[in-house]
Amino acid sequence: MTIREQTEEIERKTLHPKACLSSRSRGRAKKEKEGDIRTCFQRDRDRIIHSKAFRRLKHKTQVFLAPKGDHYRTRLTHVLEVSQIARTIARALRLNEDLTEAIALGHDLGHTPFGHAGESVLREIHPGGFDHYKQSLRVVDFLERKGEGLNLTYEVRNGIVTHSKGKGAIIPEKQKERSLTLEGLVVRISDIIAYTNHDLDDALRAGVIKKTDIPKDIVSALGDTQSKRIDTMVKDVVYNTFSSDMELISMSEDISFATYKLRDFLFERVYEGKKIMVEFNKARKILRDLYEYYLEHIEEVFRNIPAEKKASRHRVVCDFVAGMTDGFAMETYERLFLPQQWATL
Repeated sequence: MTIREQTEEIERKTLHPKACLSSRSRGRAKKEKEGDIRTCFQRDRDRIIHSKAFRRLKHKTQVFLAPKGDHYRTRLTHVLEVSQIARTIARALRLNEDLTEAIALGHDLGHTPFGHAGESVLREIHPGGFDHYKQSLRVVDFLERKGEGLNLTYEVRNGIVTHSKGKGAIIPEKQKERSLTLEGLVVRISDIIAYTNHDLDDALRAGVIKKTDIPKDIVSALGDTQSKRIDTMVKDVVYNTFSSDMELISMSEDISFATYKLRDFLFERVYEGKKIMVEFNKARKILRDLYEYYLEHIEEVFRNIPAEKKASRHRVVCDFVAGMTDGFAMETYERLFLPQQWATL
């Protein structure tokens, strides 16, 4: 028996009956020989971590564009915080921690530069719209490895494409909108736990809001510090899910209400606040101009990313622009649209 098979046997004996077992994965689009040491979900996690798209996340905005402080979150630290919270919940519920971690680390691979400002402008100008969760799936299915993709398992891909909620329900009522695994639902709920808390912390650090601005009923329900709020939310998810006999990953009515209210507060005072929107509008112009430029100079894109034979110009340009980091987008904009100083001998 290989080490992988021993691990799969341990999963069968120790995980919850409703957990997704590695040995029962629906598999990959392209069949591969199983490894001797790692399970299929462990291999997926490692492929994501070693991907180029994952490394670029360290230079992509979470909320604050090109922050000068060392302690502001980036898209990379966001996925790490989501992963930590999701693994805590998965372990407590005896779900598959490797599957949970793989989904968490891969869920934002398709996010644009400049955070949701970038996503909104691509949604406007790319025919058919744009959603970062769909782009994340495109990254792992096609854009990585020079067009070959990462060939991830069905369960990881499903968790990635169903993780996003925007202003919608934390866990959708419609079954078809949910992840097929409880592990995927854990990541979805961990995502909102992570970003509501770390975005609030960053907003306080930036002086966009003051601690006294946070509604008192939110503080009363969730706690007056980041660690207390996360602890409250995580425990509530674990105990509420247990009480429902693991039918669905969920929060209690009181804590979910407070979480929604915290999210609404962040949208009103931070994400859509005047200070942030001024910078976001600048970022939107950068991406809009870059998009239009590369539509007219498509040959420059082909040097940088793989292109499908039947892909439209818009699709290719959208892939290129969406994959940019904040810094690369600004440097490219400066090179293409701003006067350059003459070099001297």
